[in-house]
Amino acid sequence: ALVDAGQLDPAEIVAVMGKTEGNGCVNDHTRELATLAWSHYLAVPLQCRPEQVGERVALVMSGGTEGVLAPHFTIFTRRQLPGPGSVVGKRLVLGIAHTEQFAPEQIGRMAQVEATARAVQAAMLDAGIRDVTDVHFVQVKCPLLTAGKVNSALDRGAVTVTRDSYESMGFSRGASALGVALALGEVDAAALNDAAVLGNPALFSGRASASAGIELDHNVVIVLGEAVGSRSPFRIGHTVMRDAVDAAGVRRLLLHAFDLDADDDPAQVARRLVNLFAKAEAAPDGKVRGQRHTMLDDSDINATRHARAAVGAVLASVAGHTALYVSGGAEHQGPPGGGPVAAIVRMDPT
Repeated sequence: ALVDAGQLDPAEIVAVMGKTEGNGCVNDHTRELATLAWSHYLAVPLQCRPEQVGERVALVMSGGTEGVLAPHFTIFTRRQLPGPGSVVGKRLVLGIAHTEQFAPEQIGRMAQVEATARAVQAAMLDAGIRDVTDVHFVQVKCPLLTAGKVNSALDRGAVTVTRDSYESMGFSRGASALGVALALGEVDAAALNDAAVLGNPALFSGRASASAGIELDHNVVIVLGEAVGSRSPFRIGHTVMRDAVDAAGVRRLLLHAFDLDADDDPAQVARRLVNLFAKAEAAPDGKVRGQRHTMLDDSDINATRHARAAVGAVLASVAGHTALYVSGGAEHQGPPGGGPVAAIVRMDPT
């Protein structure tokens, strides 16, 4: 509809972040199908083959829209404008980079950490961000280990970090998040080694969001931040939820960064808030503010799905809408049981 109305030039699309309505687990092919659909759609305006679209547009699909979360896409465009602008201060910018393809035995280990850190730095350069404090959210799409990948490594005499496909998603997300933390100076390089991935929860990034999927063999990195000279009508800010019910922290972010009061003027928040991007996980100690939760003990529904539903509802109560990017599995992404949250806000409320 936006393209038909002339409000969106598909040739200017540089990134798409989507929430798809699968289960968000290993066998969630809605991510792959969404990526395929976007690749075929964008091939025409980009004048390339569908399989080449991913080299020019960052396609990041996160599965799982449990609870009130709505399936949706957030589309990022970029264009160069002539002459000086009238915007004062910093505005939203975006940068993209890709790592090299990973061998199965590299996933979840320092090779992935270090490659991700290099990609974050490259994406910052692409965005025109010079200071790491101007980075507010780093989205990484990372691979997982299938049985075929594990067996191919074994055939070469290599050993993967795990043979369990679902467990590999956590290792891949964790290594990617630590790569972000390394690039942004949130952790000391000397503290990082293979054993730290999923082994030291005290090491984390307050700005990383990693989603694992079956549809790729490398990391795609999207850096969202602010820079002087951008003429975007949007700004971005971030915070870290201390736990799954930390709505107050998100309200403080909106108030202090954007002068939006979710309590006194929810209609204004609904008009100006474009999206919230958040990570969610079930607290590994089995408690939320001292009360026991059962998300980790449910044999029918994975804990990541419970967490997405819970955090999605909390954030929707603040945002006033449900098309929110809430991703499960927050290994090294925020403190245990919590997670990073970023808000993109329209500065022109019209």
